[in-house]
Amino acid sequence: MDAIWSIDASDIFTVHFALYIVLGFVAQLIDGALGQAYGVIVTTALLATGSPPAVASASTHAAEIVTTGLAGGSHIWHRNVDWGFSHAWCRGGVVGGFAGAYVLTQVPEDPVKLLISIYLLAMAVLIARQIYTGGRERDHNMPTAPIGLAGGFFDAVGGGGWGSFVNSTLITRGESARCSIGSASLAEFFVTIAVSATFVLQLDLGGYVLVVLGLIIGGAVAAPLAGWISKTLPHGVLAAMVGLTVASLAVYNLISVSSELFAAP
Repeated sequence: MDAIWSIDASDIFTVHFALYIVLGFVAQLIDGALGQAYGVIVTTALLATGSPPAVASASTHAAEIVTTGLAGGSHIWHRNVDWGFSHAWCRGGVVGGFAGAYVLTQVPEDPVKLLISIYLLAMAVLIARQIYTGGRERDHNMPTAPIGLAGGFFDAVGGGGWGSFVNSTLITRGESARCSIGSASLAEFFVTIAVSATFVLQLDLGGYVLVVLGLIIGGAVAAPLAGWISKTLPHGVLAAMVGLTVASLAVYNLISVSSELFAAP
């Protein structure tokens, strides 16, 4: 395992730990402003450092327990939650999250990295498309629970994408943005717990505590600023930033993993 992941308490003031804080800060700032992209950004960045896919997804989801819990509580407080939608997302999402996390811990690392990089590249395109179109496309026939199942599975396998996948589905179905983001955010908290519990049972994550701690600290600092950022910067600018960042890192991962997989013996 790469040295960057062999972190103990004595490394808390190192550059690596500071970078995890910065990563958590930037990802949460963008996620808070757009309602999506935290997991996609963090997982893509961790993969680029050489992290195994399961470790990247596990670290991301462990940190997200805190951020999604705070977000879900805030949406309940502000009455942004449609409980019917949220329950449906939870049922499908938890099952999909369990399945995705288990699959990720049981398959070879390099092929999974390649598939996840392709998935993350597609998510970058989806994020940009949804923000730029403003949810103007409408399809009222899109189901709820099956989308939650798929969203939970791909969120666990890809380390992110629940917000892009689920929020955008509700919005394109014609639901209000406020209800969509609030309901999906609350459901994401329970999906994140399910995914994290599966990883804890399947992996030894004791050496990655400071990675998660750095992400949490950065996210906690960014959370109060997200609302101000969303009002100050045009969503088109934020979407372009997310799409460019994730797409660039995903392409880097694709090139790196492809060269390893298809290198001549």
